[in-house]
Order: sequence, then C-alpha cells, then structure tokens
Amino acid sequence: MDVQERYRRWKDYPLEDQDLTAELERIEGDEKGIYERFYTDLTFGTAGLRGILGAGTNRMNLYVVRQATQGMAEFILKHHEGPQAPAAAIAYDSRNKSELFAHAAAGVLAANGVRAYLYSTLAPTPMLSWAVRYYHCAAGVMVTASHNPAEYNGYKAYGPDGCQMTSESADEVLSYIQQTDVFEGVRCISLEEGISSGMIVPVGEDAIEAYYQEVLSCRCVPDAPGRAGLSLVYTPLNGTGNLPVRHILSEIGITNLTLVEEQLLPDGNFPTCSYPNPELREAMALGLSYAEKSGADLLIGTDPDADRLGVAVRRDGSYTLLTGNEVGVLLLDYIGRARTERGTMPQNPVAVKSIVSTTLADLVAANYGIEMVNVLTGFKYIGDQIARLESKGEVKRFVFGFEESCGYLAGPYVRDKDAVVAAMLVAEMASYHKLSGRTLLDALDAIYEKFGCFYNHVTSTAFAGSDGMKKMAALMDGLFAAPPKALGAHPVAGYCDYRAGIRVKGEAREPIGLPASDVLSLSLENGATVVIRPSGTEPKLKVYYMVKGSCADAAKALCGELQDEVEKLLGL
Repeated sequence: MDVQERYRRWKDYPLEDQDLTAELERIEGDEKGIYERFYTDLTFGTAGLRGILGAGTNRMNLYVVRQATQGMAEFILKHHEGPQAPAAAIAYDSRNKSELFAHAAAGVLAANGVRAYLYSTLAPTPMLSWAVRYYHCAAGVMVTASHNPAEYNGYKAYGPDGCQMTSESADEVLSYIQQTDVFEGVRCISLEEGISSGMIVPVGEDAIEAYYQEVLSCRCVPDAPGRAGLSLVYTPLNGTGNLPVRHILSEIGITNLTLVEEQLLPDGNFPTCSYPNPELREAMALGLSYAEKSGADLLIGTDPDADRLGVAVRRDGSYTLLTGNEVGVLLLDYIGRARTERGTMPQNPVAVKSIVSTTLADLVAANYGIEMVNVLTGFKYIGDQIARLESKGEVKRFVFGFEESCGYLAGPYVRDKDAVVAAMLVAEMASYHKLSGRTLLDALDAIYEKFGCFYNHVTSTAFAGSDGMKKMAALMDGLFAAPPKALGAHPVAGYCDYRAGIRVKGEAREPIGLPASDVLSLSLENGATVVIRPSGTEPKLKVYYMVKGSCADAAKALCGELQDEVEKLLGL
C-alpha cells in the first residue's frame, strides 16, 4: 500500500483506542502529517521498538505493539522445547499508554500459548530483567521509552538470559512481524480471560522480595549509612523508581531523606521535566532546588524506568552534577577499595564498561587488580560478559559494570543497568567517604591526583524527520570510507572501524574481536580518543571525547578544540 492507502485503511478501521481515531481525523488533508505516520513501519531491532505515540505504522500504538508481540510469540514458540508452555515476563513504566501496551502484549502472548508473567503495577527495567530469570522465561517485554521525552514510548525486548535481545533474534522477530497484518494477523485475548485461564500470571511478592535481597547483597560497607547520617534528596522524575529506591534506601539505614514531591508520583506527561533524563541538569533542576533548601549532602534521580541514575554532590555550599563517567569511576574505586579493605574481593575480579566510557576506569581497575573488559555500547554486551562468566562457573568474579550514560550494575542477578542498586551504592559510598570527612568530589579529586586529569564530553546532534536517518547514515558512510588523518593540528595515530571489525595503525591492521557496529573510534597522537556513532534508540549522532590534560582547564580546552574540528568535519 502507498501512504494514502495505509492512512485510509487505519481511518476506516474500528479502532479500540479513540485517541487514535481522533488523531486520524485531525490530520485528514495534512499530507506531511500523514506521510510522517505512514511512510514506513516503526523499526524493531535489538532495542525492540521506540517511537512517538500516535496513530500509524510509524508510531507507537496499541496495534503496532500487538503486531510486534505476535512476532515475539511466534519466535518464542519456534524455539521452544519441552511439554510445558513457554513463558515471558512483562513490565511497564509510568509513560502514557504503558499499562495499555503491557496488557495488550500479555493478551497476545497468552492467546498464542505463551504464559505471561505480568507485573500488577509499574516496575523498573531491572525488575523485568530479574523476572525473566526468576521465572525461567524465554523472553521479556519492558514497555518504556527510558529517558526520552514524554511524547515517546517503547518496547524493550529481552532474551532468556535477561539481556536485551541479540541482533540475530531481533532480525528473526522482525521477519515474523513483517509477515503479520497489523489488524487481522494478530491473535489476542483480554486481560481478564488470560488471568482466568492461567495464561496471564501476576508477578508475585516472592519475586519482588527476592530481587530486593539480591540488591542488598551488593552492599560493600553495610553499616556506613547508619553511622554517617547522610542527608539525601531523591527524585524519581515521575517514574518507576519511587517505591523500590525508597525501600532500598530505608533498608540500608538512610533516614534523612527528602523527596521531590512534584516528581514523586507516576505521570507520563512529566509536567515539571520535559526531558526526564537524570544526566541533564535541566531534569535535575527541581531536585537541586530541594537540595539547596535542605542543605543535603547528596541529590540522586532516576529516569522513568529506573535503569539510569543521576547524582549531584554538595561541596562548599554549591552542587555539582556528576557525569556518568565520574560516577562510574567513583563506584569502581569504592568497590575496589571497600572490598579490598574488608577482604570480600573475589579472586581474579572482572569489571566491564563500554568502549565510549572513560579510559580512566581502566587505570582505576588495574590499581585494584581488577580485569577491565571493554565492550560495544549497549548494556546487553555487559550482560553477555556476565553470562560468559556464569557459563564457566565464575560469575562471582563480576564486581561492576557501567556505561557513561549513567547506567551501572553491581552483582550478576540481572543483565541490564539498575538504578536501584546504583542508588544504594552511591548512598553507601557517600556515607563511607563522609565518615572520613570527604565528599564524593573530594574522592574524585584524589583519583585525578593519582591518575591524571581526565575530561570526558559527549555531544548529540538530532536528525529529525523522515530523511533524518538517511542523512545520518550518509555521514557515517563517508567517515568509514575516508577516516580523517588529523583533527585540525592534531594527527590521528590510528582508528578502529567497528563496522569492518578492524583496528588500523599505520600499515598495520588487526581484528577488533567485537560484533560489527556503526562506530568509528579515532586515537590521536596527543592521547585523546574521539568516538563517533549513531544512537541505537534515537535519530541522533553522538560524539564522545576522552581527553587527558596536565590540569582540568587544559583538558577542557583541548576537548573544546577537538569538538570544533569534529563539527567542521561533519558539517554540523
């Protein structure tokens, strides 16, 4: 069908969601609006689905979710062995339509003979990863758009290991989706029918309590919060973190806790925060005002599905919002220090980080005898390293994993980033340092004094509209075809072409040994690294700068210089 035929079919179909009917009537005669909604299908990949809420094949809505879940069900059934029905776990966050989509996914799975373990109320992404493993499921679905703006929703797909789906599995699911008519090709039953038949099962309190116990088992110095009297402000940014984070903070002895009331309860419109990403100062602004009024030691915030954690620290009366790299390095140093002091460090410990995360972490890890493994961007690659250790009976060697985008995990109990355990460890770490008269900024300064001044910066350029992805792809194609030999006055010593899987330095070429990915990493003669990659979840081009200088100001100045040269190179 062409775009207008697709539009007409949707407009004439008796849609259950009246919001979609109203939208289709509103855009009648609007050629651009119709085109944007129907020119393509929302892409299903390793991150599942993600898009703007609304009517059409290129939007997140009830019918696209059902179609995707029909593809998931057929994939699960094809690979299932054994007499018992296969199972999948489902959770959802606070976004608009999330509960509707989760119930729809459960109804499709159940109608196809896949038992659905469904959270009865909203739950964080790590609790979905936990439920997949707890119930020995073949797959999982997390309805969320993570930290995207309010107009988005999404559908993260998980494999039986609790990691987000592999590219091979996602491609197979996509093939089933493409064979499924969005209206007539889906089998579905109601939530009530699924529950009464036993094919939709509420996630039990036993599973939730078991998750909490695993989080608590990751404590390094359990008595530190009770002794330090840490004062803390917390905001869940109107998402799923409210109950689980508060529960865990209470369990570890945090009693001086102030909550950001306007952002406490679930609200998919995010009325006080248009972009609920705790990496951003704008998202944490209300929390910072609470912290300034109370004089709290620390501010923490979680994104809507509580897999990312933002942290701001008070020193000398003002607050500094830490970057994901800074929190990652601090947690790695704390885990290494505390577990070494207490004799709880495993033999041959392992940490894992993404290739776009700070190289300072490699030095900190080595200082504590921790092997650092570098993987592609995407927490599933960190989860895969945990699974490899588990397959060898060595899972206890894993002590920490992180990505620069504020994602952290300590402990192998889930296979995705977990802001609940990160909130616990940051509070415990701040308490540990407070007992010695230090703030987290003091601890970070001590790390820089030991290893040198590192500065990391990320830029993100949006490519909006139907042609945005094409423009971004063309830019990347040009870079892979002719990697730059210099960035201004700074020669490129070598590069890693992750699409081709080769590392190049002069005439020498060697395999990287990681899966193919649209990433180009430039190593400069001055020791800096610049990594360019398209986002896996949004139409954005990201550039990561990792710079070391003689002092903080020198590192920042060099970073600014490199950023100017990269923007010239890319025509931004």
